[in-house]
Amino acid sequence: GHIITNFHVIEGADEITVALFDGRDEEATLIGSDPESDLAVLQINLPDDIAPATISSINNNDVGDVVLAIGNPFGVGQTVTMGIISAKGRNRLGLNTFEDYIQTDAAINPGNSGGALINAYGELLGINTAIFTQSGGSEGIGFAIPADIAHRTMADIARYGTIIRGWLGIEVQEASPELLKSLKLPDELTGLLVTGVFPEGPAEQAGLAAGDIIIGLNGDSADNAVDAMNRIASLRPGDKITVEFLRRGEQLTTTAYAGLRDQPES
Repeated sequence: GHIITNFHVIEGADEITVALFDGRDEEATLIGSDPESDLAVLQINLPDDIAPATISSINNNDVGDVVLAIGNPFGVGQTVTMGIISAKGRNRLGLNTFEDYIQTDAAINPGNSGGALINAYGELLGINTAIFTQSGGSEGIGFAIPADIAHRTMADIARYGTIIRGWLGIEVQEASPELLKSLKLPDELTGLLVTGVFPEGPAEQAGLAAGDIIIGLNGDSADNAVDAMNRIASLRPGDKITVEFLRRGEQLTTTAYAGLRDQPES
């Protein structure tokens, strides 16, 4: 059976042991990892009497819904804490390259990392990964990697040995009022200013160039650089990306096809 945990939990480990809910311990083998999303895939010889968790997309769960965080904080033994979904789609935390966290106020103390965040129906929503703290303990701001992202990571690593991410070959920065003013564009405009394109990459082949302002990706607004990077990375190579952009005040549309993003060495 495959198990998802945090990359930083097993990084550098000589041996990995998975503690099951009934007190049994199983030695695990590292199948692969993805430091950019802080996820690792482990394999254990799963006993026949252990059922796999049912996965629920965070899109089917709302802010305010009850969640439970399962872990082994401070090594005291298996513990469950309760809270709610405080927010969805949290990024810009500077924890990883690709960030799309579920925020919860369920107590997640040191030792909970890699544990499950589940909903009231026992369905897996995420993998607990980090806390915001000034004291070293849980202060009601915890973060979990959505289960859909973890499941895709598991499937990619199990099948390909690595993560398959889409790539556009583009560098952007968010269009601030000061930047727009310097370009003599309306201050209220939102978008992503193209600051560079990779030679012969998907963006250049689609006709995008430095100085363009991207205002839409596949019909959704483009005003958050981190969110845009996550959305592009979630594509498969060959997937179509409709790009709406401004060039010298004229609104244009082009179609790009995602390439394969190179994976950094871990």
